[in-house]
Amino acid sequence: MNKRLLALLSVLVIASMALAACGTPAATEAPATDATEAPATDATEAPASVESMGVLKIVSSLPMTGSSLTQTQTIVNAMQLRLEQVDYKVCGGSYDIEYEAWDDASAALGQWDPAVETENANKAAADPSIIAYLGTFNSGAAKLSIPILNQAGPLAMISPANTNPGLTKADKDLPGVTDSYYPTGVRSYARVVAADDIQGKVAANFVKSLGATTVYILDDQQLYGKGVADVFEATAAEIGLTVVGHEGIDPKAADYKALMTKISTSNNGAAPDAIYVGMVVDSNAAQLLKDKVAILGDNETVKFVGPDGIQTQAFIDGAGADAAAGAYASVAGVPFAELPATGQQFVADYEAKYGPLTEPYSVYGYETMSVAIRAIEDVCAAGGDPTDRAAINSAVFAIQNFDGALGNWSFDANGDTSLTDMTFYVVKDGAYEAVGTFK
Repeated sequence: MNKRLLALLSVLVIASMALAACGTPAATEAPATDATEAPATDATEAPASVESMGVLKIVSSLPMTGSSLTQTQTIVNAMQLRLEQVDYKVCGGSYDIEYEAWDDASAALGQWDPAVETENANKAAADPSIIAYLGTFNSGAAKLSIPILNQAGPLAMISPANTNPGLTKADKDLPGVTDSYYPTGVRSYARVVAADDIQGKVAANFVKSLGATTVYILDDQQLYGKGVADVFEATAAEIGLTVVGHEGIDPKAADYKALMTKISTSNNGAAPDAIYVGMVVDSNAAQLLKDKVAILGDNETVKFVGPDGIQTQAFIDGAGADAAAGAYASVAGVPFAELPATGQQFVADYEAKYGPLTEPYSVYGYETMSVAIRAIEDVCAAGGDPTDRAAINSAVFAIQNFDGALGNWSFDANGDTSLTDMTFYVVKDGAYEAVGTFK
């Protein structure tokens, strides 16, 4: 065989080997895992159903600095737990979920910071990969973020904790204020917790049921605290509970002994039967209680009652178990022991991973993430695009008869939950203990 023929045969053999290598790999061969190395597929080829089509990003914006951390850390833990249960995947594995927990508090304020929350909302609005914004914890923070996110798609905002009625209900706020939060005219904010028009009303009736006929009201002058205190005052007038005073406090005051001395004679020279405080724990609530006990006596002598903002272990620890004993606080929903089967499983799963669970808002964090996942799945099931913010937002508001950890519930057109139960707790032996659930 001459050299020229030999060379030609060699080329043919090499070419045939190369063509064989480009064919369908044998079942034992592992497919390429690096997307940059995988060859382009023909347009007629169907992509593998389990191959990720992209990443959907969810963020939360909660105060992860300050006294509220005892509550918000359990919310974040619960959100992560829910994502772990779906392996951070949705739509049959077609999309991966990426979650980031953002802090909207600052060390300077020791609680949520308007500048930080505004920055978070703007950052989320500018990132097209973010399809849900879970938060906020404080109603005042939500007031800042809602209009920013509303103009960004809108980007759905789902809160596990905001309770100010005016965020969703125009008739519970100044005329037109609520609508001004939604410049696009489309609602984009929902919450899985009952609002303060329910909490404040139930609280006034509860205080009266304790045998009180007179009450002094204090609030921390924030949207949440003043809001629930105002509802309490309005209800008190309806049910014959006499309000002998109502004022805002300075959350940064060194102490409140002068205030408590004033309150001690506010009821025609005597102390009122109860004090109702509209505030969060970050607003110096523990110091307020310590000074109340020092001047007015224990919480059996003059009842001390507050909303969910003080229903946290940090409040008890800050005031001390002895001073806190007998103080009452309300929280939307039912106690952990009375949650439905899904809620009971959440508690078991949470405690197996993170330890004993005492903070009531943890389950609301779990439910909030469940809502976000449900909205994504519903968009995919309808053949829609889960990267489309408007589609996700519409899916959130379309949720009805949701069987979640809180029970079976629905969103109304305003984004409010159909659940209205409210549970009161009392401090006993250094911890909150359920007293009863009220409508």
